[in-house]
Amino acid sequence: MEPNKKMGTAAGNGWSKIEEEKQSATPAAASTMSPPETDAISAEEQNKVGIMRAVVEAQDPSAKELGDDLILRRFLRAREMDIEKASALFLKYLSWRHSFMPSGSILDSDIPNELAQQKLYMQGHDKQNRPIVVAYGAKHKPQKSTLEEFKRFVVFTLERICARLPAGQERFIAIADLQGWGYTNSDIRGYLAALSILQDCYPERLGKVFLVHSPYIFMTAWKVIYPFIDPKTKKKIVFVENKNLRDTFLEDIDESQLPDVYGGMLPLVPIQDA
Repeated sequence: MEPNKKMGTAAGNGWSKIEEEKQSATPAAASTMSPPETDAISAEEQNKVGIMRAVVEAQDPSAKELGDDLILRRFLRAREMDIEKASALFLKYLSWRHSFMPSGSILDSDIPNELAQQKLYMQGHDKQNRPIVVAYGAKHKPQKSTLEEFKRFVVFTLERICARLPAGQERFIAIADLQGWGYTNSDIRGYLAALSILQDCYPERLGKVFLVHSPYIFMTAWKVIYPFIDPKTKKKIVFVENKNLRDTFLEDIDESQLPDVYGGMLPLVPIQDA
């Protein structure tokens, strides 16, 4: 598979070596600009949403409160509009939500070690009005937290993002900055847990993710993670070389909304303060 990346020389990040590994460990190509996902529900989708609603509400009454039409459509789209598969996934999500977040939310006090690492920020939006999230891989210190707290942090982040989605927009974009990433930051269990939460509990929320400043050693972790990534998610992954970083971002993000650390105008805001 060929990675979706912006060509050029990535100074100091070992891209030529990554090229040698790409046949077995890199994502499929995707277009630079994804089509908006804020379209109205079609007649066919509305029909399937109605059937799915009847199925899930019959098995879990809480679906009436947590399952609006757009949520159900996202689960349907995540399962190629298969009502049976989408219903099973949604019911699994409801069960998970009740057990993982019995109070309905994750508090700052539930994730002190994760927030102290200052590794995730949110600021601005792209040209499709999708919020921008920036994650610093080198600031992830698995030895300073636990897997359970990290999972709570992932959910805290996704809930915070979803609560700040503008009207008519269902997705966000992410910049995963791997500058300085090393083996002490590697956390395969954590990565897989985060991926599972994103794909199974928040399907169709991710619009695109840019992987930047990726060092060669990251490929050791990427090879393990890649097989678990859903095909739809793979198409949203873009590897960007340092040479083309700002120009690539500006294709999707206006300079006024681009984080200042990438040549834009907005300062980053910690996720808990966003």
